[in-house]
Amino acid sequence: MSEEIDTYRTLIRPSPEVLYKEKKSKFYGYAFPIQSEDEVKTKLDELRKKHHSVNHVCYAWQLGVEKIRYRANDDGEPNNSAGMRIYGQIQSFQVTNVLVAVARIFGGTKLGVGGLISAYRTAAQMALEASRIVEKNLEVRLRITFAYPEMEKVMRIIKQHNIQITSQEMATNCELLVRVQKSELEKVSARFLSIPRVELSF
Repeated sequence: MSEEIDTYRTLIRPSPEVLYKEKKSKFYGYAFPIQSEDEVKTKLDELRKKHHSVNHVCYAWQLGVEKIRYRANDDGEPNNSAGMRIYGQIQSFQVTNVLVAVARIFGGTKLGVGGLISAYRTAAQMALEASRIVEKNLEVRLRITFAYPEMEKVMRIIKQHNIQITSQEMATNCELLVRVQKSELEKVSARFLSIPRVELSF
């Protein structure tokens, strides 16, 4: 039985710009934390505006922890010379929910496929090395519905397990939205359900 994933590595903020030069070509590397595929186009458009003379903006992204989605794009460079080399660095650094892009300004001398592979890989590596990478807990959102008299028991469990409350509505029937660490979910759910008139939904 494979071990359940409970944590993942991602970027806490965008990386500073890094620059790798090879035979007068300039490769500007960037790494961004992302939460959805929709953010990718916006980030790439920003890079194209920033570098007006850019010839290629090659990139790779990965989203998800248990179900991984990814894409790699060569943006006109020879097939598999750029995007998959950038994605290889995402895998090497074991990060997710991330976009890594490399903007190339051609310097007049052709690098050949081998030179391009090395340059894009290096620029991506430099961008990730310059990033602040953190390990985060994989969490599940949980809705707890209960009668007001059960408030004290519910709050005791929340305090004991350091559960984060994201929203609450207190009335005759109370509702809490909380985030529970995935590894704790089974144990915490059983404790909540042992209280009369408590309902859980995910």
